[in-house]
Amino acid sequence: MSVSALQPLVLANGVFLDPATGREEGGDLIADAGVIRDFGHAVRGSRPDGCTVVDCRGMVVAPGLIDMRAFVGEPGAEHRETLATASHAAAAGGVTTVVCMPDSSPAVDDPAVVDYLIRRARDTAIVRMLPAAALTKGLHGAEMAEIRLLTEAGAVFLTDGARSVTNAQVMRRALTYARDFGGLIVHHCEDPDLVGDGVMNEGELASRLGLHGVPREAETIMLERDLRLVRLTGGRYHAAMISCADSLAIIERARSEGLNVTCGVSINSLTLNENDIGPYRTFLKLSPPLRHEDDRLAMVEALAEGLVDVVVSDHNPQDVETKRLPFAECADGAIGLETMLAAGLRLVHAGELELAALLRSMSTRPAEILGLPQGRLAKGAPADLIVFDPEEPFVLDPAALHSRSKNTPFDGARLQGVVHHTVVDGALVYSAG
Repeated sequence: MSVSALQPLVLANGVFLDPATGREEGGDLIADAGVIRDFGHAVRGSRPDGCTVVDCRGMVVAPGLIDMRAFVGEPGAEHRETLATASHAAAAGGVTTVVCMPDSSPAVDDPAVVDYLIRRARDTAIVRMLPAAALTKGLHGAEMAEIRLLTEAGAVFLTDGARSVTNAQVMRRALTYARDFGGLIVHHCEDPDLVGDGVMNEGELASRLGLHGVPREAETIMLERDLRLVRLTGGRYHAAMISCADSLAIIERARSEGLNVTCGVSINSLTLNENDIGPYRTFLKLSPPLRHEDDRLAMVEALAEGLVDVVVSDHNPQDVETKRLPFAECADGAIGLETMLAAGLRLVHAGELELAALLRSMSTRPAEILGLPQGRLAKGAPADLIVFDPEEPFVLDPAALHSRSKNTPFDGARLQGVVHHTVVDGALVYSAG
């Protein structure tokens, strides 16, 4: 089913949930010319001329999800993922805006590459694909990239993606310079020297499996350093993904001091723990690694309280050559665009998190951090919407996923929550079945 944004669209008989305000109301929603005209009981039964009507009975209608961390192979590794295939996976998962990391070949450290990605996404993608640009030249961490020019070219923030900037002077300069034009620095908090040969969370389980561990200090030392530099410079800073309770304490202290700091967490760290690695399941080799159950519970609690701002998919497609290897030798990463919402709904069904809080972390807060108009249900807001049944069960079949790579950590998992329709800019871009 394809509906042009030029046609008015009516989502009828749905339950409309605005995570920005907590408003929940039945009725209809009218979208026209790419924006929400109105919704709720007051417009039930209204039908603009020439409109397309989608019956949403028994389903939730919410703002489209915004994923702040996805690795896409284009340019340079199109055999793993392209902007087009990633966008189809995103649409099937209810993600209407995807921020693409600069880890490509070439790296996104030149305004011309930013421009190429924007044009390529416009021509091939069915959801909004926004480029993030490199913080340092070549992602090498040694010399700051032309971050202002990259931002002016259209990059939504500056980051070295899956790499950490270990040089504190470079990070200080980047925070200072970005502060002057309102740029956002997003950092992967992991000290590579402390990680060393580590491949999973350091602890008893790693010892029993005979694998080198990654201590929590690899994350907390880097995070602590970064926040001291934020205090020194007054820059805007977002910790891309934190994974342990110790990091939460550091974030909380920084917030209490009034620092302009936000943080994210991977959906994998919220819904899985180190025990899920089981018999050396390589699709669960991640960075940061899956932590102890106590850390997972702490992250969920922090998300519910608002200390953790956003949930990301950390979508990282890997092919057979990089994953079908011994656990210690395989590449990090798992795909997640298509399963982020369903995996997050595990927390809702378990009573650990309210649905509005989950949606807020996946739509409203990312939009606020990035300065986007999406992430809310309101008159005049962009008509980026999802229609999903949070109760509908399914068993995940990797072969049915839209991503070009199939390295999902939820292979064969029983999940609940099916996206039936995805709307971008008032156009119906995905319908299940």
